[in-house]
Amino acid sequence: MEKKLVYTGKTKNVYALPNGNYLLKFKDDCTGKDGVFDPGENSIGLTIDGVGDVNLRMSIYFFEKINAAGIRTHFVSADLNETTMEVLPAKVFGKGLEVICRYKAVGSFYRRYSDYVEEGADLPAYVEMTFKNDAKGDPLVTKDGLQVLGVMTAEQYDTIKDMTQKITKIVADEMLSRGLVLYDIKFEYGYDADGKVMLIDEIASGNMRVYKDGQYIDPMTLSELFFA
Repeated sequence: MEKKLVYTGKTKNVYALPNGNYLLKFKDDCTGKDGVFDPGENSIGLTIDGVGDVNLRMSIYFFEKINAAGIRTHFVSADLNETTMEVLPAKVFGKGLEVICRYKAVGSFYRRYSDYVEEGADLPAYVEMTFKNDAKGDPLVTKDGLQVLGVMTAEQYDTIKDMTQKITKIVADEMLSRGLVLYDIKFEYGYDADGKVMLIDEIASGNMRVYKDGQYIDPMTLSELFFA
């Protein structure tokens, strides 16, 4: 199938397909700093052999579950031999938006609000959104802010929040059944020609913080435990 490179990303390349869909090619690059993985970092920090393959495997697993639950995603099919995933076309919100769902007060949430919360405290599937902007450190944005800036409607915001909490529960339940505890997870969303919201990008170990017996599990170990 003829494909045309349209975007080179940090962890994936994107190709246009003749049928109007897109092909994501997963890479072995990870975000981090000084050779240490960090899902919240903005730059590529290290390359881990095989991480593209396991990220795709986990994405397939969860996209199929989420689609089966009646929640819209961009997932069409995947080819593990080529480390590629075919997806529906979707426009991103603004210049890119990340949606985080938090079950525990860790990471940047704790750094911001440590005057008010203890590290590791339970959170009620708390949803926050940040603009993808490396230079500005991925600034947080509120529901009102997103409307004022013309990035999304109030209805789209409410839909994304609801979808995020439902999807996070699916992921958290799968982790829990393997003795793992999800602390937080990061998603991306887009919308189709009719403005309908769908989950896009990937659902991989590199986009979540997971603990076992109180200890943080790095993404490669998490993937191994998940598929063990």
